[in-house]
Amino acid sequence: MSYQHIRSSLSGRIATLELHRPEARNGFTVTMADELAHALDAADANEDVRVVILTGAGRDFCVGADLSGQSLEVMNEEVLARGWIEPATRVTRRMFALRKPVIAAVHGAAVGVGSTMILPADFRLAAKDSRFGFVFSRRGIYPEAGSSWFLPRIVGMGRALDWMVSGRLIPAEEALGAGLVRSLHEPEALLDAAHALARELVETTAPVSVAVIRQELYRMSALPSPEPAFALDSRLIASLGQSADAVEGVMSFLQKRPAKFPRTLGEDLPAFLPWLEGQS
Repeated sequence: MSYQHIRSSLSGRIATLELHRPEARNGFTVTMADELAHALDAADANEDVRVVILTGAGRDFCVGADLSGQSLEVMNEEVLARGWIEPATRVTRRMFALRKPVIAAVHGAAVGVGSTMILPADFRLAAKDSRFGFVFSRRGIYPEAGSSWFLPRIVGMGRALDWMVSGRLIPAEEALGAGLVRSLHEPEALLDAAHALARELVETTAPVSVAVIRQELYRMSALPSPEPAFALDSRLIASLGQSADAVEGVMSFLQKRPAKFPRTLGEDLPAFLPWLEGQS
């Protein structure tokens, strides 16, 4: 599909989504939000896609919402009552529900939505010139994209309060030390590092296991008791007797060869996963 504000490509089972408004430093628009949500949906539905990389064109990842022209929606209580969802949430909600790992490769400025949209990613890699900012308090506005839920789970409540209440810019080294990003790279080496990680995931992990694990971590860890996790884990482990992936995983290890996992997301996700209840 042809997009206006992003670019989408597929190679080696890796889908790359690129914010593509370099002339505006990838300022976030409603069009960009809806295109990202559509592209994530398409990647999730495509069995040929195993990993998604999210990056930005030009010198910055995303400098935040584009406040010029007609790039933002005007909303009110009446619009909200009709089910309006703010644009950044359209992206992060879809990314959170994705059945495939997401690698965010961030360079330059990642401010406002440039920081919040990457929080549901499984891996965040950053260039050494990157800087982050949850600057909402300095604009008289509020955090979006569910960031008040994601950020404390990633960096802890104390750090989240520091960053969000102050609205200050966060240099790459501080982001690394806090666990917001996995690793730092020279700007010219960032995408190579992201693709190397993506290839490793494609070649060594089972898609059904990854889909269950990434959802289970968020959904179970947010509960007040581990009892639901105990129950789900028991049921998942009990189901392995019918799992061709489990057989392949053990045999490939014993035979010292790469695994070729046969199960697919379309056919083999466990039907009893609690977050799938009510879905067809």
